Amino acid sequence: MNAQLLLVEDDPEIARVIRDTFVHEGCEVTWATTGLEGWGDFQKERFDLVLVDLMLPEMDGFTLCKNIRWKSDIPIMIISARKEDEDKVEGLGIGADDYLAKPFSLKELKARVESLLRRWRRYQGAPDFEKKTEYMNGLILLWDQQKTLIYGNEIVLTGKEFDLLKVMAQNPQRVFSKSELYQHVWHQTDSDGLHTVTVHIKSLRQKLADPMKNPHFIQTIWGKGYRFIGEPL
Repeated sequence: MNAQLLLVEDDPEIARVIRDTFVHEGCEVTWATTGLEGWGDFQKERFDLVLVDLMLPEMDGFTLCKNIRWKSDIPIMIISARKEDEDKVEGLGIGADDYLAKPFSLKELKARVESLLRRWRRYQGAPDFEKKTEYMNGLILLWDQQKTLIYGNEIVLTGKEFDLLKVMAQNPQRVFSKSELYQHVWHQTDSDGLHTVTVHIKSLRQKLADPMKNPHFIQTIWGKGYRFIGEPL
């Protein structure tokens, strides 16, 4: 197969069998045992496909899938002992491409992974986002360079501020809770981090000269969170 796979599975016996199977097929497999570890690995490396269990410590599989899908269209396959239709519907609804219930045959797993990889490689010809996106009211985001401009003048953002702006701007009109933003940008689930998100959003608004009452870019949805409302040109 010659692919880079991320396997997020906390059962060591199952994980070793899956890892060894795909290594034998010519893949490189990164194995994470918790949801947060898997999310950290995904941020650091480039993968062709992710295999995710649902019942994971620290960050469950649903949340991990959702975080990955905000950032990338990479194929995601859920492998789980939870066989209820509701779990399958929820998993596919948050962006997973396939759902395989345990126990499963390795032959079927390999066939499904190969199918997802074929589709992904055909799809890769079209980039998700251009290198530059321009918005009304002077905002320009240079994605590859991680630069932000207002009417041609660069606004210096911290890494976390740019990451916050990026996840919201690349998912326009979607309301993100503070908890979701903290998990996505800081890769943690600590509830104490919600104040951190508030502080960074405030700083981001100030640097963008974005008034809170009549915003051009970041809108507060009271009781829910924030969303990006910038209008692309």
